[in-house]
Amino acid sequence: MEMTVDLLQILALLFVCVIGLLVLVALVLFVIDRTQTGDAVRRNYPVIGRFRHLFSELGEFFRQYFFAMDREEMPFNRAQRDWVSRASQSKSNTLSFGSTRNLTVVGTPIFVNDPYPPLDDQFTTSEPLIIGPNTATPYKAPSFFNLSGMSFGALSRPAVQALSKGAAKSGIWMNTGEGGLSKFHLEGGCDIVFQIGTAKYGVRDENGDLSDDKLREVAIHENVRMFELKLAQGAKPGKGGILPGEKVTEEIAAARGIRVGESSISPNRHPEISNDEELLDMIARIRQVTGKPVGIKLVVGSPDSIEGLFQTINQRGAGAAPDFITIDGGEGGTGAAPMPLMDLVGMSIREALPRVVDLRAQYGLTDRIRLVASGKLINPGDVAWALATGADFVTSARGFMFSLGCIQALKCSKNTCPTGITTHDPRFQKGLVPEVKFERVAAYAKGVIKEVEVISHSAGVSDPRKLRRSHVRLVQGNGQSRRMNKLYPEV
Repeated sequence: MEMTVDLLQILALLFVCVIGLLVLVALVLFVIDRTQTGDAVRRNYPVIGRFRHLFSELGEFFRQYFFAMDREEMPFNRAQRDWVSRASQSKSNTLSFGSTRNLTVVGTPIFVNDPYPPLDDQFTTSEPLIIGPNTATPYKAPSFFNLSGMSFGALSRPAVQALSKGAAKSGIWMNTGEGGLSKFHLEGGCDIVFQIGTAKYGVRDENGDLSDDKLREVAIHENVRMFELKLAQGAKPGKGGILPGEKVTEEIAAARGIRVGESSISPNRHPEISNDEELLDMIARIRQVTGKPVGIKLVVGSPDSIEGLFQTINQRGAGAAPDFITIDGGEGGTGAAPMPLMDLVGMSIREALPRVVDLRAQYGLTDRIRLVASGKLINPGDVAWALATGADFVTSARGFMFSLGCIQALKCSKNTCPTGITTHDPRFQKGLVPEVKFERVAAYAKGVIKEVEVISHSAGVSDPRKLRRSHVRLVQGNGQSRRMNKLYPEV
């Protein structure tokens, strides 16, 4: 009996202490909030005002898991992410009961099914396509769907390893992004597109200028199939960047050709390229030094700029043209970018792609320049639309991030990515196991390719690259759809 009383007294004392501690904490917070001058809500509503910040921080979490419908989230909704998740795990994407997609949204592509499609035994897969046939080492690209540029530094080591191995297994190319070529890109054995950004990471001399010797060192790798000169990316056209010194580890410094622990600045454009003439000169230089196909990556602000480039090419001769052009839409993503640039600058891929395709045909460059479409194209319908519009290839970055396990936590720039994809914190990186995740990368790529072939087969063609604008109807503002070739007549 006495023991029970003593226990109750201890619990009561503990309860009083806890309450007293909470009251003390509340009083301290009250004084802090009332006396601070930075937050008006907390100053007027001490302690209670702190919950506003807490709920705002948790808002993304609650919307994603509890409140948002399957098709409501941005930048990618749950239905899109779930498709990638199932494909990357080789699970069936067969659904029941009916589509959850709103087919009245303006711009929605609806594919025109053929009443007499090819029989199953007439189903063929897409053929490889040659890029840079006039170079010393042309590239016979096996897949129309490939991995877009994401640099080592923006991505973690295990993420790059998994992507490299997955790309090799699925037979697609991997773009290095502007962070240089690391040993982790090479270890998977995949085809590689080396991207040259404005800071010339990986191919720069001590002054930050392009080095022919470094170009040769990169080009000597058999797996490096092409070079891409990056002029701009969709999420931040016309904007450079700063790589903080604390993120420059020995591995990243080695890949980029910079010093460990020192911050590095990427100019907002290539200082030596200020017009189309100088751009073509740079392309010719890189192609001459490397002997491999060279292309450019850009964001279309106006078709006028593309037309000017094509005019300059024709003045010089088709041989001066880039071997490929990657068009990134203004809706493209990145680890960190100013909101005005991410939201408001650059044409969407949906508008830019058909215009560039038409200009390429108008100037007689269709057989000379391959077009690569990029920008939120992660599902089979998006990829099929781009091919029907006139793209030769489609690349995706965030689709492959989802295949690695990205949960769209929107923490890419904070080094706290919970899935280990965009962080260099070992605590988070340990969650990403390359030996397992590379299988999902490969399965996702194969899943997209297979489903695009299914769409093509339904539309009556045996090869996805045989899709034309006449195979697509686009939903209009009145709820009706029109054939794409009527809205954008093919040149």
